Amino acid sequence: MTNELSMKNITKNFGSFQALNKVDFTVQKGEIHALLGANGAGKSTLMKILCGAYDEYEGKIYKDGGEISISSPKEAKSHGIGIVHQEVDVALIPSLSVAENIVLDVQASNKSKAFVNWKSIYKKAEEALSLLGSSLSVKKNVVDLTLSEKQQVLIARAIVQNVDYLILDEPTAPLSVEETKQLFSVMRELKKSGVGIIYISHRLQEVVDICDRLTVLKDGRYVATKETSHTSIENVITLMLGTSSVKQWVKKSVEVGNELLHVEALSLPGRLSNISFHVKEGEVVGIAGLVGAGKTELCRSLFGLEQYVSGSVRLKGKKLKLNKQPYYYIAQGLSLVPEERRKEGIFVHESIADNLVLPSLSRFTNYSFLKRGKIKEKAQKTTGQVGVKSHSIEQSVGTLSGGNQQKVAIGKWLVTDSDVLLFDEPTKGVDVGSKREIFDLITNLVSQQKGVVYATCEFEELLGVADRIYVMYNGKIVKELSKKEATSEKLFYYTAGGVKG
Repeated sequence: MTNELSMKNITKNFGSFQALNKVDFTVQKGEIHALLGANGAGKSTLMKILCGAYDEYEGKIYKDGGEISISSPKEAKSHGIGIVHQEVDVALIPSLSVAENIVLDVQASNKSKAFVNWKSIYKKAEEALSLLGSSLSVKKNVVDLTLSEKQQVLIARAIVQNVDYLILDEPTAPLSVEETKQLFSVMRELKKSGVGIIYISHRLQEVVDICDRLTVLKDGRYVATKETSHTSIENVITLMLGTSSVKQWVKKSVEVGNELLHVEALSLPGRLSNISFHVKEGEVVGIAGLVGAGKTELCRSLFGLEQYVSGSVRLKGKKLKLNKQPYYYIAQGLSLVPEERRKEGIFVHESIADNLVLPSLSRFTNYSFLKRGKIKEKAQKTTGQVGVKSHSIEQSVGTLSGGNQQKVAIGKWLVTDSDVLLFDEPTKGVDVGSKREIFDLITNLVSQQKGVVYATCEFEELLGVADRIYVMYNGKIVKELSKKEATSEKLFYYTAGGVKG
């Protein structure tokens, strides 16, 4: 009998789009096996099939030599397959204790007992945590835990469910260096006990450090499986990228002027360390980094959405106060297009017109009365500038496509006439056509001598749009690249930990 979990010829289509094309993947018991690939390679789709999130696919799955069927999360668990998602908070109930969260699924499925045996629950939870080498109190509420402790709870939950194979999806993305070391210690304990671990990560140095083997996917296809002891980060990057890809969009040349934004030694406890960079008039400055590198925290810190920020920020020579509310930074000429636009960038239930003028509302009021005529005029002009496609400016933003929602999120800062615009993953969930229009908008902004900070993990976009690129890793800027120096290979290398400190 073979002690392995194997996926053979897995194919998955979403309409006419083929996400996976005859992919093979095998993980052995007692092995830590990395699943790698650039964005859109098919990693998430493959793992969703394995954990039962997708029930329609072609191909076969085998466990210990025998074919198994997986068409639901419950069925995956019955075969000893568990997953710890990146968003740990979503999978936990904060008001319940560590023990309750650990045995949650087991207790819910145990319908034969009318009463809760707390002694048994605490014992089971303690045994699971002890296998991880954790001294976490089982009576502590989850709301009071750190991120790494929450991950321990989820892994302990998987142990209670008697998993043979555990999927860890970007587990170190939100963790500090010490928390990452703690997680690796837990993973090694699981490996010793015979659990097979599938490790999904963009941090290639970590993959080399902790994993036994790695498998690379590219564009929905299997590329190769390698032993980490016989490969290097450079080789992995070559496998992930294949032949050099062509830049699909290149920013038009714009004359660069005086310095607009100067950031020096910006720090946020546990998240950012000694960040320094500058942006000039007419310049797009890229911030490259993977999930958890600190890009979002940097943008939020500059816009007043994080507290306990230290350092120095100057805008057009004026020193800005730190840890103020966003309206202070808006008034100074700074704006943010956030990654989570539906949560933080727009009001989905309000009209296009109201969304566009909201940050500048004082300009459209007269003794507390709204100047509806001026609002309509400005909204119509701005929707034309940013190319919002809608039936009317009174249409609810929530009914627009992702690309048009993003245009509204950008358009409101055209109304405020900001000097520097911070873009955090601006093309997330946006179609190809809208991406091009967003790039054109950015070119238009810098042609007006605005400054743009473009933070993303989409490296091809940076190669096309940015004049200079700063690379972030673990909350620090580890490299600066000019437009001539920057390549996909270099960005992958540095963002994966090729340079530290």
